[in-house]
Amino acid sequence: MISALNGLVDLVERHLTEELDVSGTARALGTTEYHLRRMFSSLAGMPLSEYVRRRRMTVAAADVVRGEDDLLSIAVRHGYGSTEAFGRAFRAVHGAGPGDVRRDGGPLRTQPQLRFRLSVEGSIPMDTRIADRPAFRLVGHAARVPLIHEGGNPHIQRHIAALPAEEHVRLKALGDTEPPGLLQVTDALGPDSAEGTELTYLHGVAVSGSTPAPDDLDAIEVTAGRWAVFRTAGPHPQALQTAWAATATEWFPSNPWRLRPGPSIITILEHADDFTTATCELWLPVEPA
Repeated sequence: MISALNGLVDLVERHLTEELDVSGTARALGTTEYHLRRMFSSLAGMPLSEYVRRRRMTVAAADVVRGEDDLLSIAVRHGYGSTEAFGRAFRAVHGAGPGDVRRDGGPLRTQPQLRFRLSVEGSIPMDTRIADRPAFRLVGHAARVPLIHEGGNPHIQRHIAALPAEEHVRLKALGDTEPPGLLQVTDALGPDSAEGTELTYLHGVAVSGSTPAPDDLDAIEVTAGRWAVFRTAGPHPQALQTAWAATATEWFPSNPWRLRPGPSIITILEHADDFTTATCELWLPVEPA
């Protein structure tokens, strides 16, 4: 996986002014576009599209400062059809327009070329199992919320708090298959996983494929397949979020599995009364790499 990501970075550099064929690149590197984008975003801390934009504008800034060509020629060279479109992209990265930078020599915000390396420290113990599950259904109450990488998500917290206590009891009674208990489900999240992008959050339970879903509940159909199940224990949600990050930095680069499209599922097995600590399972859909 690390070599695939570095191969992607090299390809970006060779084709900075062109449209990048991520799907074809993923196939050539022996993986899928979905997994490649998810791993890039997790390890780089930004979506691939954002990295390409920053690198493109870093190289374009040198042309602007040199002053040898007019701004339209520079815009076209870097893949933009007009100075207006180029100026918007340039300002978004550097905080100033190309005309101002040409006059003043800055400000410039450089995006260095990335290079991925695998750390073999094994700093995060990964208590993991692979579960092979038939098709099942997730039923509960869904909402569209923005993605937040660190700390609690207030939008999700409000969604759960709005449910009456008796609804939690009802949902628990409906669940009849793994993952067990009340579930926190994220679905329909783009592979770039950019913070602030919307996802579907469902608070509910898992039921077998033959169990009908009540009409007043939302449902997500889950196809048959394998799941990597990571067990965590400790301060909540910090221990869970640390383990989730470690799946990208340590587990996937070290194991012959890759992410496949599908929901991510969290089940809380035990918790303190105030939820400051908890034992959880994180379920991620995977396939052989």
